[in-house]
Amino acid sequence: MRPRPGEVLHFSEDPTLTLFHPHVAATSRGSEAYVWAVDAARAPGYWFPRACPRAMAWAVPGTTEDDLLRIVGPGGGRRVHAIEYGWLERLRTVRLFAYRLPAGPFRPIGEPVPHAVVATRSVHPLGPPEPVGDLLALHRDAGIQLRVLDNLWEFWEAVTASTLGFSGIRLRNARPRPA
Repeated sequence: MRPRPGEVLHFSEDPTLTLFHPHVAATSRGSEAYVWAVDAARAPGYWFPRACPRAMAWAVPGTTEDDLLRIVGPGGGRRVHAIEYGWLERLRTVRLFAYRLPAGPFRPIGEPVPHAVVATRSVHPLGPPEPVGDLLALHRDAGIQLRVLDNLWEFWEAVTASTLGFSGIRLRNARPRPA
């Protein structure tokens, strides 16, 4: 599930949205109101239940072969997403929807690499939401390794100290760091 040219996506468990209004996200460090969406490159980071904590890593220019093998692993492709066991059943059963939005009103946000696209005005979806379907199959078909761990923190620390690109979403919902 990725946007077509000229589109961005907003993923939601709510299939009844008809207009996206700018708002200040609860986790935002800033005070500006946005409509949040993602481009094709960032879409896989949202193939999860909304509240699910996930740690993700992928090869970027400059990633060392050693880091790729150490973090992603042999035969694991070039990208890995990790969740905790406590979220596996929810990942398997969630009804997730993708809203296609026109890309025109959106601009990239995030430094040094954008992590989303945002609009500062209300945006109508291009049509009704589309069911995303089986999230495990979506990962498989995209060649993304999905790793299930007891706790995300050791993996996250290894990822953030590596040469891989990475993103952590909803990590505040992860189990506490081991003592």
